[in-house]
Amino acid sequence: MTGKISQKGDNLRQARTARLFSSFPFFLLKDTRSIKKTVTTPPQFIGALDRASLPATSLDMSSADRFPASFYGEPGTLGLLANGISAFLVLLQNFNAARTGVPPQGVEHILAGVHLILIGGVCQLLAGFLSFRKYDHLSGTSFVGYAALWSSYGATRIFMGASSPPSGNLSSANASLEITEWLSPPISQSAIAGLIPYILLSFILAFCSATVNYIMPFVFGAITGALVFEAVGLVGHWGLVVSGVLELLILLFAIYGSAALLIKGVSQRYVLKGFGNPLFNVLLLGTANSSSSQGLGQEKKKNTKYAEPMALGFFCDTVSPFIFAFYCFGYVPSFAVGAVWVSIISGAQLLSSYYSYLRQDCYHTTKFGLHCTYWLVKSWEEFVLSVLMGKQVPAGTREAMVGDWFFVAAAVIICVVSLNMDTLELLHNSLFLLLTVSTISQIPLGGYYIFFGVSCSLFTALSLYSTFARLINSIAEKSLILVGPQPVSTDRLQGALAVLRRCMGKVGQQAPAGCMASELPDALFYLTNGLAALSAVHASQPNPSFLHLTVPWVLISGAVIQAYVSRLQVQGGRRFGSVIPSFYAAIWATWTWYRFAGYLLDISAGSAYGFAAGAIAFLVANGFLMLIAAYGNLVLLALTTVMEVILVCFLLSTIGRLPYQLEIAMLAIFSIICLYGALASSVNCIFSNDLMPTGPPVFKDEKKNKAEPPLPCPVADSRVTSGLLSIAQILDQGGVCGIPTDTVYVLAASCKNPKAIEKIYNIKNRPAEKPVCICISRVEQLVAAKPPFSPLLWEFMRNVNPGGISCIVPKGEWLFKLGVGPAYDHVGTKDSIMIRVPDHTVTVHLCDITGPLAITSANPSGEPDSTHHDMVVTRLGHKIQGVLCDGKSNEVVPSTVVNCLKIDEGTISILREGCVPAIKVMQIFERVKNSML
Repeated sequence: MTGKISQKGDNLRQARTARLFSSFPFFLLKDTRSIKKTVTTPPQFIGALDRASLPATSLDMSSADRFPASFYGEPGTLGLLANGISAFLVLLQNFNAARTGVPPQGVEHILAGVHLILIGGVCQLLAGFLSFRKYDHLSGTSFVGYAALWSSYGATRIFMGASSPPSGNLSSANASLEITEWLSPPISQSAIAGLIPYILLSFILAFCSATVNYIMPFVFGAITGALVFEAVGLVGHWGLVVSGVLELLILLFAIYGSAALLIKGVSQRYVLKGFGNPLFNVLLLGTANSSSSQGLGQEKKKNTKYAEPMALGFFCDTVSPFIFAFYCFGYVPSFAVGAVWVSIISGAQLLSSYYSYLRQDCYHTTKFGLHCTYWLVKSWEEFVLSVLMGKQVPAGTREAMVGDWFFVAAAVIICVVSLNMDTLELLHNSLFLLLTVSTISQIPLGGYYIFFGVSCSLFTALSLYSTFARLINSIAEKSLILVGPQPVSTDRLQGALAVLRRCMGKVGQQAPAGCMASELPDALFYLTNGLAALSAVHASQPNPSFLHLTVPWVLISGAVIQAYVSRLQVQGGRRFGSVIPSFYAAIWATWTWYRFAGYLLDISAGSAYGFAAGAIAFLVANGFLMLIAAYGNLVLLALTTVMEVILVCFLLSTIGRLPYQLEIAMLAIFSIICLYGALASSVNCIFSNDLMPTGPPVFKDEKKNKAEPPLPCPVADSRVTSGLLSIAQILDQGGVCGIPTDTVYVLAASCKNPKAIEKIYNIKNRPAEKPVCICISRVEQLVAAKPPFSPLLWEFMRNVNPGGISCIVPKGEWLFKLGVGPAYDHVGTKDSIMIRVPDHTVTVHLCDITGPLAITSANPSGEPDSTHHDMVVTRLGHKIQGVLCDGKSNEVVPSTVVNCLKIDEGTISILREGCVPAIKVMQIFERVKNSML
């Protein structure tokens, strides 16, 4: 019987773990504390999960509850299925074309493209989101990268379908001819340009995945081969047959891999082979020299909530320049399809910037955000020149966009702030600087594309190596692939910047605590505004080609990317949130529509006066932003002040009285301020030190400067080990503390201190006739105390604990063996005691340290329960000795209390219905009772 009880106890812990996963909210871009708790699961629970699997009959939840848990716990299930189904869609088309000898046409191509975008793109992007949240570098990079691949390939098929000649009337045929001419030359050339970098990257992903398991290498390897023959099939149809065979292998491997992960997610152990054992040990690659593998002066920030997204950023930096290189060398005369491929992969790069932000990595947030902006701007610039303008641009000429120089200056800033990183990072930034120099429009057109194409080729090669290095080093968590030593030590770089600061008349001082997180999006905010402003500089009589080019330059940087910055400002917890970036995004979008697109569309005079009214509204609103900036720093105040003058120029342009020289001067000054703001924000955030001055606020917030009133009691963070130990020490010394549980917050006192338990009654004004219960970490503690419980009671307690059910059991001398000690008479009643085993990692750890705790809800008697640590501090903080802060409670109601004193007679009773419904408790009891017969 003891063996049976032990096995079912292990099964119970598995059930609780499955429920924990199923309770996670599916908000992908929101930080949740529950994820952190899965990382800190005690070793004893992990061991139980590995030892036994839970039969389906013992899971007290529906199939609908299990599958979200397994998908969230194992997002590879969704990612592999998305790859397999996408490959199957392409397989059907390839085999049909091989059988009939007629390639897909029209609607068939369009439908296939839409399905590839939805299944291979959107669904796989979801898997990538979840993989990054599980700190899975390889899967996150792979699924997001393949999501971009299938979305791009789907978009290409939509283009092919749109350009296919219809079998309809003459007007439809003429419309198709116009579309075909617009998409000319052949789309296949653009598709090949996009497929080749994905082939190289897919091979790297297959190799890296071999260091983790032996299912993903076959899936990714089959994708590599299929992409090769898909590229061949675009010029020779025989390649489609071979590609179809490989796509069938992708489907088979993906089905097996997803089944293995799905079963593992449900049973919490590996049933089907393939995962958990790598093909070869990553350490066999060898260790780089010690100078590069040891500390780089500035310790790398680790955050177990989010995977490292650097490999994904370099992945994207491999695809975009390769497509540009094909175009620059004349293999793709039109950039229509290329602009779509670059836009999709740039969206993935923006995701790598976002996850860098979640890791509080200012450098990569700014770098990948800048690179994404660069590729988007240049791709749509080439789209305008090659497709929309076409022959309207005179041969041998090119419009000089001043914004190119801003990219050069921004690239210099990125190089400066990466001097204390590894050599590979600095070299990559130096090549990006070369890339920005090669796209300066003042270069003669005869050598422009050659210079740009060579730069893209070099940048592609280094980005490919960087992707491989970052992936392997992230998997191994050490520097196995050579990245080079630190070019400049952190101390020397900080010293040089401090000299610059002293030359500017300020003495360096330590940044305020918490400053770094709030400054994360600032550098990108300045870069987007500066680029939009400098790109808007033009002469009084701009030619049509300039107007076409200015729309993507100003709109993408000033509105699209700045909308992303606005999202970061909201999550960053800044005082004024996203007010300034959101408002400036609206300004640049309106500016683009009226000043450039409006000119092309020949906006009427009446519409112009409507824009004048909008410009006045912008002026008034920006005046309030100036007031906000006055509470910030001088750089932000100068920025908003110059923007006010720019808005005056915008107003004058709507009534035909614009002095262009004034506007050009203001836009240039605005860009210079943005460059300095970007440099200062990057440096101060990366080094967490006020090295470059941004100026003091003009108006000081008196409330902010006032010292906040001290908290009525000590508080500790549940995520920090020292915080948990400090609360344990307070409890051991006879204090009363508020602690979290899996339901509501409770007041806790050590069972070794009877006087502390008496304090609980005084703190709550609790009637003496109402007993308090005791909390233990696991049922096994009761086994060690050897209480005289019947087998039925043992089995019932194992099936309801840990969780939101409290059991009233007979009291006895066994409590002394449990560790209750002198408080025996102060807990429970004379004959019974209520036992609570919370399903909460923090509380379990605390009980392991202190021993059993006497607990009761943390609220004055008669008042609602406390569901947040702030409520405990506010209501009872002046009476207790500490609070363990864990945020919002998982439940808003207390536990369900079950009277088990007559369980041997075959009955139990519900004294209080709480978070677990009474009917569910009775169902568990009936099942346990029947199993004991």
